[in-house]
Amino acid sequence: MPAAVEFRSVRSTEEAVASLSEHGSDACVIAGGTDVMMQYARHELSPAVFVHIEGIKELTNAQRDGSLRLGALVTHRHLADDPVIRTGHPALAEAAATVGGWQTQGVGTLGGNLCNASPAADTAPPLLVADATVELCGPRGIRRVPLEEFFLGRRHVDRRPEELLTGVEAAPLGPRQAEVYLKVGRRGGMVVAVAGLAARLSFDEQGVIAAARLAVCSVGPTPLRVRPAEEALLGLCPSGRMTDDGYTALEEAIAALSGAVSPIDDVRSSAAYRRAVLPRLLRRSVEVCRAAVRAGISQDDLS
Repeated sequence: MPAAVEFRSVRSTEEAVASLSEHGSDACVIAGGTDVMMQYARHELSPAVFVHIEGIKELTNAQRDGSLRLGALVTHRHLADDPVIRTGHPALAEAAATVGGWQTQGVGTLGGNLCNASPAADTAPPLLVADATVELCGPRGIRRVPLEEFFLGRRHVDRRPEELLTGVEAAPLGPRQAEVYLKVGRRGGMVVAVAGLAARLSFDEQGVIAAARLAVCSVGPTPLRVRPAEEALLGLCPSGRMTDDGYTALEEAIAALSGAVSPIDDVRSSAAYRRAVLPRLLRRSVEVCRAAVRAGISQDDLS
């Protein structure tokens, strides 16, 4: 069994930051504990103290005032069920609904999912395509970091030992925009992604892609935006009888996506299989987003 560890429950952000400042790298933040306790049991973590933040009520809020602001303690179940998130950030709601089972979703938090920095973090790609920024509170005040810069490596993020991740801010869908999160796994539910892809696409009146954001998970050491593939998608024509340029844009995007990732072989999948499913995910994401905009399911109809 792991060595005994102090369990310190805090009720405010200030109290949490004070505890983290006191213990530094010997402290480990815990909320729902769905990842932390498994890592502790496997001796992957050996903190001197757990700083339990689940009682900080102000971190459980989700607010929309232009952009969406999510407290670090918003649960996956909240993300999946909240009507504001389901309309303004459908890819995030879809991703949250795939994280483990109902028990995990009920206690697992957004902040924990991001700070755990798993390469397969489901909530990361939808937030990356929404240009999300994380808010970190420390003894010297608030620090904001673009999510794209927050992930430094497997289980390694840009959070200082004395800082607490308190919230995430993300831009909602705009006019003629749609988004989706697609995931491949070994089962239909309670499964870690073999590969995941989020797309947020903007279309002009003719259904041509005018702007694109793509992000992936489980195909490299961190979730990441794939900007070369985004650029290649620009000008892609409607599905069906595509022009030659339309086909070229899609194939260029697939090639750029394949070139940007670095999947590995592990117990869940081979690197070759991960590469093989990415083109299908990309094609499907374009189809889903275009169909949503054609059906009028975009933010201009919701505001």
